Amino acid sequence: MTADLTGPVHEALAGLPLVDHHCHGAVAADLTAAQFESLITEGEAWPGVSPFDSPVGVAVRRHCAPLLDLPRHAPAADYLARRADLGWPEVNRRFLAASGTEVFCVDTGYAPHPVTTPAELARAAGAAACEVVRLEQLAEAVAARGVAAGAYAADFRAAAEEAVRRPGVVAVKSVAAYRTGFALDPARPTDSEVTGAAARWLARGGRLTDPVLVRHLLWTAVDLGLPLQLHTGFGDADVRLHHADPALLTDWLRLTSGTVPVLLLHCWPYHRQAAYLSAVFEQVYLDVGLALHYTGPARCRAVLEEALEITPFRKLLYSSDAYGVAEFHHLGALAFRRGLAGLLQARVDADELSLPDALRIAAWTGRDNARRLYGPPVSEAARASSGRPTRKV
Repeated sequence: MTADLTGPVHEALAGLPLVDHHCHGAVAADLTAAQFESLITEGEAWPGVSPFDSPVGVAVRRHCAPLLDLPRHAPAADYLARRADLGWPEVNRRFLAASGTEVFCVDTGYAPHPVTTPAELARAAGAAACEVVRLEQLAEAVAARGVAAGAYAADFRAAAEEAVRRPGVVAVKSVAAYRTGFALDPARPTDSEVTGAAARWLARGGRLTDPVLVRHLLWTAVDLGLPLQLHTGFGDADVRLHHADPALLTDWLRLTSGTVPVLLLHCWPYHRQAAYLSAVFEQVYLDVGLALHYTGPARCRAVLEEALEITPFRKLLYSSDAYGVAEFHHLGALAFRRGLAGLLQARVDADELSLPDALRIAAWTGRDNARRLYGPPVSEAARASSGRPTRKV
């Protein structure tokens, strides 16, 4: 082990059971080489440009290959062949277990591939899982069933209330950043505005992209009373990145102060704006998930250092935002542990932070901040080691 990976903070984070407060399922099928490559990029696998020849592709070959019994930096062809030989159940089991995650908070609203359910993800990892409900999916399901424009608001509210009463649901999520961006009128729309917008949308069909109905969705989320997760910043080509800057939410955050926790997901390259919002609004929290595995252990420390420049330590959470390939559940956790431990240990060594404070911040960020907000279930292993009863949700 190199000097960079030693010290009490590294040891503490290496052994800390994580709460991944936002992730997705892993694909429950064997993948072709092209399918795997498409899942390790937010763009596309363009002709002549392999996603393996990118920071995340290099990180997969370096840090994931050993878990498939391959040498570090194994060639991509060898990696894909070994993955195929093992089969998806064993691949998923190895990477999910290696992540050291005790609870996965799973967004079940995005599944263009056959992916594991929260329960299946938990079983493969020997962990626990809970659910995050995606509100745009609910709204589109209400529209697909057939609804009069004047009844849309009440029907959507009823569907959302029913969804959040499902066992294991701990939060709701919106992808408004993709659908309209955040430069919205912050005020709650009137009933007549919602009815008019619903009439236009129901006549047109398609995805929910009407700004009035997106505002209505966000305010309905506030009324539900659960933590609200919002995708911000980095994503695939559907997002207009400059419209996904969380600072555009400032006026809406003023109006919703004192209501529900608002979790700004991913944030990069706007993690400094998100940090500002977390420092001035009581209800705002953030993570830098997704950026962790795309920058990899080689650079994630820099992202975490920037996110923590002014963020209160009780406001930063861990997430992987892993989707599709279980490598990302593992790689996100590994990058987080190493990046956070490196920056905290450096501050301890420079006498800018005491060791007890560093250990406390590590535990808060990796696990306890999420527990405080969501109260998610804990795994049986964690229950046995702590002596606390497992929460039934």
